[in-house]
Amino acid sequence: MKSPNVFPLLVALLCIFQKRISILSLNAAGNPGYYQDGDFIIGGLFSLRVISGDLRSKFGFQHKLYIPPIEYAHLTKHYQQLLAMVFAVNEINKKLNLLFNMSLGFYLFNVDYIEMKAVESSLSLLSCESPPFPNYNCRPEKRDKLVAVIGGISTGISTQISRVLSLYSVPQISYGPFDRSFRDSVHLQSIYQFPVNTAALYQGLIQLMLHFGWVCVGFVVPNDIRGEMFLQDMTQEMNNNGLCIAFAERIPEYPAKDTINKYLFFERFTTTTVSIVFGDTYSLLRFVYHIYCSSTFGNILVTTLDWDITKLAFHQGHSYTYFGGGLSFSFHKEEIPGFKNFLRSVQPAKYPHDTFIQYVWSTLFECPFLKQNGIITPTECEQNGSLETRPLHVWDMNTSPQSYNVYAAVNVIAWALHKVLTLRIEKESPDKVAYATSRPWQLHPFLEKSKLERSNSKQKIFREKLLTTNLDIFNYQSLLNGTKAQVKVGEFIFESHKAPHLFFNDKMMMWGEHHNETPSAVCNPSCPIGFRKTAVKGKSSCCFDCIPCPSGEIANKTNMDQCVKCPEDQYPNMERNQCLPKIMTFLSYEDTLGAALASTAISLSVLTALILGLFIQYRDTPIVRANNRNLSYVLLISLILCFFCSLMFIGLPTPVTCILRQTFFGVVFSIAVSAILAKTFIVVVAFKSIKPGNSIQMWMVTRVSNAIVCICSLIQGIICTIWLITTPPFPDTDTQSEFGQIILQCNEGSTVSFYCVLGYLGFLAFLSLVLAFLARRLPDRFNEAKMITFSMLVFCSVWISFIPSYLSTKGKTMVALEIFAILSSSAGLLGCIFLPKCYLILVRSDNNSRKILHEPVASIRKGIKI
Repeated sequence: MKSPNVFPLLVALLCIFQKRISILSLNAAGNPGYYQDGDFIIGGLFSLRVISGDLRSKFGFQHKLYIPPIEYAHLTKHYQQLLAMVFAVNEINKKLNLLFNMSLGFYLFNVDYIEMKAVESSLSLLSCESPPFPNYNCRPEKRDKLVAVIGGISTGISTQISRVLSLYSVPQISYGPFDRSFRDSVHLQSIYQFPVNTAALYQGLIQLMLHFGWVCVGFVVPNDIRGEMFLQDMTQEMNNNGLCIAFAERIPEYPAKDTINKYLFFERFTTTTVSIVFGDTYSLLRFVYHIYCSSTFGNILVTTLDWDITKLAFHQGHSYTYFGGGLSFSFHKEEIPGFKNFLRSVQPAKYPHDTFIQYVWSTLFECPFLKQNGIITPTECEQNGSLETRPLHVWDMNTSPQSYNVYAAVNVIAWALHKVLTLRIEKESPDKVAYATSRPWQLHPFLEKSKLERSNSKQKIFREKLLTTNLDIFNYQSLLNGTKAQVKVGEFIFESHKAPHLFFNDKMMMWGEHHNETPSAVCNPSCPIGFRKTAVKGKSSCCFDCIPCPSGEIANKTNMDQCVKCPEDQYPNMERNQCLPKIMTFLSYEDTLGAALASTAISLSVLTALILGLFIQYRDTPIVRANNRNLSYVLLISLILCFFCSLMFIGLPTPVTCILRQTFFGVVFSIAVSAILAKTFIVVVAFKSIKPGNSIQMWMVTRVSNAIVCICSLIQGIICTIWLITTPPFPDTDTQSEFGQIILQCNEGSTVSFYCVLGYLGFLAFLSLVLAFLARRLPDRFNEAKMITFSMLVFCSVWISFIPSYLSTKGKTMVALEIFAILSSSAGLLGCIFLPKCYLILVRSDNNSRKILHEPVASIRKGIKI
């Protein structure tokens, strides 16, 4: 026969023995919990300190080695969360129409940010004893009063609490930061949390950065999944808005084995003046510690919902001035009615059974305390002091978001419990309702209908889809009397399917002791007007170089990605920030160059006319009659017309002048070159005809020379006619050649036709040059071969050099170049052919006689061959 299991019996006897002692006395004597009896009990797990040391759970076992705890931080502001639960329970108990005259109680624990203590305290709530007895309930059978638990402040603690409570389907409401990873957790079945609109938070941060022009900011996040998700989401949002991350510092937990390189830590913070901090108090404790170690830290901190830059009070008592100018985002929540008055009335004497108030009171009022017989007794403390007098860094009379969540969680639990009682009253008698409803899992259907989100639930409520979300923006300021305060300086309204709105009062902002004005958070200074941004290899898109806008483009704003091209009728100013209207210009007679060319053309035409008059006057002299004086008249007249045709290139281009100037120039020059070719032909034929036995008559030579002039000129006329019929020249504008000017010019229409005209002239000139060069050794007294040779060399040199120069010039210079080519080539013909004859006529008239010209020519007798 097996021996009976006596352990459950011993546990039951111990529970009965402990129940005979007032639970209130046990807690006053040093029990870690704060208990208030009621028909239904709500558990609460809070964190008032950050400690290290002997973190092992006792569970009734003794350890030989005990390591005393070390306190790193007093989180006195978290005591407000505990008071919010006390206040909420008392307010609900005053409502007679709620819970059918039954009362709520609470059982509160301080877990000190230690996950092991969170597990131990959760077991204590289930067994109603501390230290706990796992899997045993010390309450009377079928009188289980625990209906729900509120906790904890961090993701890790909430997870450990839920792992215990989910085994018994006890509802747990987390008042800490919202964690999306709870949604997909298989093991956490009973945890609820207050959802937040993360999209509103992200957009609020983005709009704040755009408002102040902070395009390159740093990020500080905890080294966990929440920090990585925040970085991932914010990186995408910032890229969409042209913003960049200067650095991303991932902070390990404190205390932890991982250390931070202090020099590298602060070197990263020097890359920008603004840092966005995301995380809760505990996850960023190491970050705060490193800031305390630096007296030169001047970054502006922009914090998110779960971390308040004013809430930390280190045991060492450091200064808090370096947090000046910080900004904090918080979801807008209404003040809890009557809660501030409740906080003003809180004193140790009023709550003797609160095992936490003495510890908090001694920290807030900076007085030591003694522990005698397990009872904490403050010494030299202001027992009648008021929390309202405490500085902001250790206490805040305004309701924190976590305190509001605790208050809301108590009310949600009370509402769900009331719904359960309402259903039971319809079936049971009122005296049996409390007995019948002491099952925590019965609250789940009603909690799911509330505004909470349950992990791993089929009926998830995504608060991100709410139509409107308001975020309050607070600024940490140092007032004139030396006190610190959080002042509301802005509000961000996020509405679905609408543009977000940021309302910010810049006049109320205070940037702290390190900044006299709004700090700049950019990778490099803005590109001024007239410059555009260009990417720097190896750096983020917010880091760029500034280069001047190219020719013809402007940048009328700072930080432009691309310059804007001016319209064709406008040009950029010297600063390249404005387009100015271009000036209409052309080669006119008022221009110095135009006037000089026109004067030269008129002077040469007058000179040519005088030579023509001189030749007419001395028409019967041998020097004029030699080589056909009619061809000389034609050549002189054509040269006069050549000089005058250059004047058509000067002045405002019109359809008539554009059509006539190139064609008229081509035909007139063809006549002139054809006349020279005919003269060269006469020289050659004339010397052939005087040889013995030659039957060539001079009248035949004259007719052939006239035919040469007519045929060669006619061919050029045909080419110009075809040009005018197909693609005639027309007035056009050139907006690119001259800076700030629009050149009015003639478009040649067909470039091929233009070069055909020039090519034909070149052919005639080359033919004349060859014939004249072959006849250059004939006697000088009778032929013009040498003069024609020199004139053709000048003519060909001018037009051969004209073509590359013409192709490389634009605008008025191109027109002037063509005029110069016309004048210089015509002047070369005039000077080389006619000026020597004028010299003989006017100066050496003795050589212009028939007797001299008919002297025997020795060279003929020598049999010169051409």
